[in-house]
Amino acid sequence: MTTSAQTTRAAAIPEKPSIDGLEDKWAPVWEEQGIYRFDREKALTAPREAVYAIDTPPPTASGSLHVGHVFSYTHTDCIARYKRMTGLEVFYPMGWDDNGLPTERRVQNYYGVRGDATLPYEPGFVPPQEGGTGKSTKAADQKPISRQNFIELCDVLTVRDEETFEALWRRLGLSVDWKVNYRTIDTNSRATAQQAFLRNLARGEAYAAEAPGLWDVTFQSAVAQAELEARDYPGHYHRVAFHRTDGSGPVHIETTRPELIPSCVALIAHPDDERYAALFGTTVTSPLFGVEVPVLAHPLAEMEKGAGIAMCCTFGDLTDVQWWRELDLPTRSVITRNGRIQAETPEWIESGEGKELFSEIATKTTHTARTLIVDALRASGDLDGEPTPTQRKANFYEKGDKPLEIVTSRQWYIRNGGRDADLNAALLERGRELDFHPAFMRTRYENWVGGLNGDWLISRQRFFGVPIPVWYPLDADGEPDYANPIVPDESELPVDPVAQAPRGFEESQRGQAGGFVGDPDIMDTWATSSLSPQIALGWRDDPKLFEKLFPMDLRPQGQDIIRTWLFATVVRAHLEHGSLPWTNAAISGWILDPDRKKMSKSKGNAETPEDVVRQHGADAVRYWAASAKLGTDAAYDTGQMKVGRRLAIKVLNATKFALSFGDVEGDLHEAVTQPLDLAMLAGLADVVAKATAGFEAYDHARALEVTESFFWTFCDDYLELVKDRAYGGQGEEAAASARAGLRLALDVLLRLLAPFLPYATEEVWSWFHEGSVHRAAWPSAADLGDLDGGDPTLLGAVGEALAGVRKTKSEAKVGMRAEVSSIVLAGPAAWCDRVRAAEADLRAAGRVTGTLDYAEAETPEVRDAVLIPVEKPKA
Repeated sequence: MTTSAQTTRAAAIPEKPSIDGLEDKWAPVWEEQGIYRFDREKALTAPREAVYAIDTPPPTASGSLHVGHVFSYTHTDCIARYKRMTGLEVFYPMGWDDNGLPTERRVQNYYGVRGDATLPYEPGFVPPQEGGTGKSTKAADQKPISRQNFIELCDVLTVRDEETFEALWRRLGLSVDWKVNYRTIDTNSRATAQQAFLRNLARGEAYAAEAPGLWDVTFQSAVAQAELEARDYPGHYHRVAFHRTDGSGPVHIETTRPELIPSCVALIAHPDDERYAALFGTTVTSPLFGVEVPVLAHPLAEMEKGAGIAMCCTFGDLTDVQWWRELDLPTRSVITRNGRIQAETPEWIESGEGKELFSEIATKTTHTARTLIVDALRASGDLDGEPTPTQRKANFYEKGDKPLEIVTSRQWYIRNGGRDADLNAALLERGRELDFHPAFMRTRYENWVGGLNGDWLISRQRFFGVPIPVWYPLDADGEPDYANPIVPDESELPVDPVAQAPRGFEESQRGQAGGFVGDPDIMDTWATSSLSPQIALGWRDDPKLFEKLFPMDLRPQGQDIIRTWLFATVVRAHLEHGSLPWTNAAISGWILDPDRKKMSKSKGNAETPEDVVRQHGADAVRYWAASAKLGTDAAYDTGQMKVGRRLAIKVLNATKFALSFGDVEGDLHEAVTQPLDLAMLAGLADVVAKATAGFEAYDHARALEVTESFFWTFCDDYLELVKDRAYGGQGEEAAASARAGLRLALDVLLRLLAPFLPYATEEVWSWFHEGSVHRAAWPSAADLGDLDGGDPTLLGAVGEALAGVRKTKSEAKVGMRAEVSSIVLAGPAAWCDRVRAAEADLRAAGRVTGTLDYAEAETPEVRDAVLIPVEKPKA
């Protein structure tokens, strides 16, 4: 900042400044002038510490954003703006997470269609509807279309949604470089995700396995551990008798899922449970089906729950999976991927009665099968009493509305430490290397990593996503040879094995003996977005930039996806690069509704931000968001937005008023001579230090708090105290000091407020500066000059005295223009000395025209004021 006086461009100051319309005025200017443009060449030649790289969260492009996005993205933008003003070259891209289930779900409802891999492609396909009702449509009401037709509709709708999102982000004032963006379904993203997968596969970190896994029967797709949500689900306890093979009597278990009795492989009790100690090592037969199963011991059995002994079925829940694996039990699955009982009678059911009953439940839903089984148990006498209602905890896919089933299928996994103690320890250590803001969020990372019980399931049985880049040769019988997959060269990526033939094969050989078949699955969306640093920095297509900026500086994100996005990104970077993906993680809290519940689109309680931003203004909404610290949940509060709007308006009005006093000739620092001006600038220097320290500690809320507090003191006290002097009431030298102090303070305050109120500060900066405030240097104490003679407590003391004078007038019910013919200010000696130093300004502001005496007191107070009311002019 120059220290010489500048000519105020008075013509640029509106007659009545307003924050309305500033978004439409300045957003296009910023884009046209490239105010936030990332200079790649400068970044490549500068030292690494001179560049700040942000791994911006790619929002899911599936409908609409909500205020939680506005909340957390504002936090990141404040940091980005601060870093840019400190002189760093800021890499701040925008991505869109547009592949995967949320997009498919929206497309299904929007167009009234669903994908069917068995159907042929239909050129020029026109969907049966466009827009939908905003509600989910039943599969039966959706028109089945080919895989490729469905993918095309996904691509069309996501682009449309992304354009809408970008318009909102621009209006909110996000200072991202819109020339640096990506889509998780674009060519580079698909190639990057496939390249990382192929390297994982080559190193043995990716593998396929036939194993029990969580399955959503609605979306017909496997679900990963990180996507689970435990919910209460109504059910009934059934007390059921198994029969000892020695004929010595029944063994009762209690279950909420009697329909799984035909898949029972063991009864399990705790090894310390004396009730069942004699049974361990013996066998029992299942009711109705007569299948002999062992009675075994395992420490996960809960002695206090139900009968203390449980049936292990393959598979009813994740505990069953653990028992099955650790006790080496057989697999006897009966529930299929569509959530129904399998059609074929299992070979392990040998009794005629069992086979007959199974034929009755075959192909039925689990609900219907349960009813039929319970009726049969009641008829056979194996049901002890009637079912009793209960609320059981069931696993749901976080976006689903039916409990998950566990089915056995072939899926792809990436090792993540869930089954490898050494890898788990290494990933825990990575978490300790990472600087979390706030620091306590590291505990959530460690709890998640420490609680993993399996590897990362990445395959999904969907359409719109990054294909698993693998083909399988078919043997002479047309069976896939899974042990010898065909993989593409990295130079061929991206590939779609369902639509392309591998090298050395023709498309006519697809599905033929001796030919090939493509893997039909896609990767989980997290398997792509976990590579956002590699995608954004150009791991494949811009290796120079990647080498320069990886690891990045900051990952900002919500607390609820520490277990998914943050952890998965750490896993990919650790496996591929042997490092963290970034050095800092800034974790935002949640937005809560009036009932203190998290706001989200899936819960149906989220506010859409478009109207909120238009109603209150971007600066006001940003103020609300920035007032909350990282990691702290905040209420959706339009009242706080109104406070922010008043602050933005005050920035305009106070700046116009401060600039109205005229210019200063010569050096501004040298012009500041009066005690009150030096005191104000000394106090502001302290604010600069605290705000800077706040930003450096990723505490934007603290930076806003100290800046805003001082700004209101500046407006309410300082401006009122010096306006008479600034107009020339105490001579030209004193006037020049006030005007120079005002100009210096405005320059600093506007820059301090710029990360929070980008539109209001840009508007007023343009009134007396060339260029953008957002490219101005972050302020330092040096900008305010040599302030050795400034006492920062002086302004507070004089402001307190002025408040006392005003209070006296208010209590006397006279106007503020009333004169004070005599008054006594009482307070501690040091306080009185400070007020004396600026007595002339106090007299002018308080209209003290007569005697002003001082007296000692423990606390400041006004005594013996004699007021001369000013008559109101007659109409």
